[in-house]
Amino acid sequence: MKLAFSTLGVPGLPVADVLRLATTHGYHGVELRAHPEEPVHPGLGAAERADVAAAFKDAGVSVLGVAGYARLASDETDEAVLDEVRGLVGLARDLGAPFVRVFPGGREGADAVAARRLGVAAEFAADAGVRVLMETHDSHRTGADAARVLGAVGHLHAGALWDLMHTWLGGEDVTETLAALGPYLGYVQVKDIASADDTTPLALGAGVLPVAECVQLLGRRGWDGWLCWEYEKRWYEDAAPFDELLGGGRELLARLATPRSA
Repeated sequence: MKLAFSTLGVPGLPVADVLRLATTHGYHGVELRAHPEEPVHPGLGAAERADVAAAFKDAGVSVLGVAGYARLASDETDEAVLDEVRGLVGLARDLGAPFVRVFPGGREGADAVAARRLGVAAEFAADAGVRVLMETHDSHRTGADAARVLGAVGHLHAGALWDLMHTWLGGEDVTETLAALGPYLGYVQVKDIASADDTTPLALGAGVLPVAECVQLLGRRGWDGWLCWEYEKRWYEDAAPFDELLGGGRELLARLATPRSA
């Protein structure tokens, strides 16, 4: 498995410093939070995008994905939602990233809206060589929830981003989640938290989430994709500095992802 971290853990950090952290601690890739407050976002011009892509290439680090905030089943118009996704797809294409993250962001019964919009997005994403992943989040937090939408879309360039915290909070066992998302899985976001009532981010392995069970299950099933550590420092100012945890987190994930000898 390939290991990455999200820039959500180091909000606002310049690209050069993000790459320094990645190379220092042995991560293969980085998920870029594509919010306007971050250094990399859809408002960047062509020259700036080329500079970012070149910096990642020179460092030998992959841009795993562009983590956007488009909500497929929101009350916005189709045009507004799809324009936002189109901007994210264009950014991912220019950076050489294979994935774009979007949210479901709907209400109960929003499957049809999410599926219709995701189906359209998958078509223009295919032209760009990018895959649009709907994260297990908000209105569709479990694998079963996400699979209803993705099954209706049925497009290779539409997939799932498994956020371990949300499927766990939704009461779903990791085996159930993988069974639901297996045909659609793009990559997996791992994290750890204090409790269901306190989602303050913790070092991997220090909280209640089934990180070990998740990674080991993926290994037993022969999955060889990306594991991305999403540490939500942006929303929890009192959480420990992410850069102090990166080394230990990589070591834990690498150990869990290594098949055990018989």
